[in-house]
Amino acid sequence: QVQLVESGGGLVQAGGSLRLSCAASGRTFSNYAMGWFRQAPGKEREFVAAINRSGSTVYADSVKGRFTISRDNPKNTVYLQMNSLKPEDTAVYYCAASMTPYTSTRHASYGWWGQGTQVTVSS
Repeated sequence: QVQLVESGGGLVQAGGSLRLSCAASGRTFSNYAMGWFRQAPGKEREFVAAINRSGSTVYADSVKGRFTISRDNPKNTVYLQMNSLKPEDTAVYYCAASMTPYTSTRHASYGWWGQGTQVTVSS
């Protein structure tokens, strides 16, 4: 089992930045691929970014060039740096962990989820 706790969400104006953090506890963090997903009201949960055990990353087209996912294994933490935020980035952002060795964009690949953190971008 691994427990995930997100933090860093909030209200920001369009064009601003936020950094989300996801602290993991439980089993060895470095064994997991990590992902960020988001869900806006009335919409399905969608993939945002993922990073595998070796640090390879993948991004949704909608955030490519604006968001950066990274991990700090000694701190058991994964980050999502979000720049040039847009109102359409408004959503609850979820951190997730997967035992797969690759960077999956499918939420079914992730067995553990955090409780989510709200990000609101005003125009």
